[in-house]
Amino acid sequence: MSDQAGLAHLLTAALDERRRKSLLRRRRVIEPDGSVMVEHEGRRYVNFSSNDYLGLRTHPKVVAAAIEATRAHGTGSGASGLVSGFAPAHASAEAALARWKGTEASILLPSGYQANHAVVQALASSAEAAGGRVRFLLDKLVHASLIDAVRASGLPMRVFPHNGIDKLQRLLEEPDAGELQIVITESIFSMDGDAADLRALVALKRLRERRGRSFVLVVDEAHGSGVYGTDGAGYAAECGVARDIDIFVVTLSKALGSIGGAVCASGDFCAALMNFGRAYIYSTSVPPFVPAAGEAALNVLRSEPHRQARVRALSKRVRETLRAGGIAIAEGDSPIIPIILGSENGAISEANRLMKLGMLVMPIRPPTVPRGSTRLRITLSSEHTDEQIDMLIETLTKPNLPI
Repeated sequence: MSDQAGLAHLLTAALDERRRKSLLRRRRVIEPDGSVMVEHEGRRYVNFSSNDYLGLRTHPKVVAAAIEATRAHGTGSGASGLVSGFAPAHASAEAALARWKGTEASILLPSGYQANHAVVQALASSAEAAGGRVRFLLDKLVHASLIDAVRASGLPMRVFPHNGIDKLQRLLEEPDAGELQIVITESIFSMDGDAADLRALVALKRLRERRGRSFVLVVDEAHGSGVYGTDGAGYAAECGVARDIDIFVVTLSKALGSIGGAVCASGDFCAALMNFGRAYIYSTSVPPFVPAAGEAALNVLRSEPHRQARVRALSKRVRETLRAGGIAIAEGDSPIIPIILGSENGAISEANRLMKLGMLVMPIRPPTVPRGSTRLRITLSSEHTDEQIDMLIETLTKPNLPI
């Protein structure tokens, strides 16, 4: 068997196994039609699968800023940020992001995935350069990019149960005083829509600081930024603990409506990331229209707080109504609402039923979520109308609704 034939056999077997388990992933061609509508194969659907929580992707001021920057500077940056790809638009947006998150500095990257990798690389390589040792402690439900980054570092890693503060405290007692402990969590978890217990984490951090054995706290605010806090500054800001967070990771691709990621931290850490974060060093910088759109989105957050209030009110309404209808839904007000179905085939079937009724809700299957927790992941936007929300609730609470 030739190498090419061997590869074809391997790929066919791997994909057939995914197909057999109802885990095979495919893409659909989805054409956006405004902020919450999409078109697929000639039919329009209400989109309940987008992370554009505040409708900023189509906001006139955000779009205008991107167009103006593109006309002035073109569609690309031409180089990495350390060569010639760091323009005034990047510098301005990074300063605005740092002010927004209450940190000394920030750095833009092409994606949140790369931002998380750059953070871990900077921490790992800084420790190596200084002759120190580090260990990573991760909440069980953190984003795959964080798990991938820590695994790639080859450094010691322990996982603690989701929001398991007691277990985390025991883990922190294990190593000797010479090992730097790095605790990593999301603020609003991307698949479950629930919140980290940031107040308890910070209380533990302060307690250990008094004992001279603190830890570094990294918070991925991809799904908390924009939705929570004054001016959308994030869930940590809303909890009043933002100053205790050492490193924030945010994305411009969720509530801010664009693309890219950013790391917000001290000036020293951002300098370390520029020197040790390979995901930043060896990536072409985002085009100037990205920071321009991001900074415009920050301005909209300040001037239009009703968007934030609207999406959280919609979330509370949907959650409360679904619970009253007998569907197991966690309390809270994040725009991410999972309905756990367990069965892959069941989730696919339910998603198809919703599509026939005019709603796009995607099934989320392993390995994105743990086995046995396959779900529909509903996401809400401030731009959804009351009528669209009514339709969603009625469809979910009346499974025998005629198609």
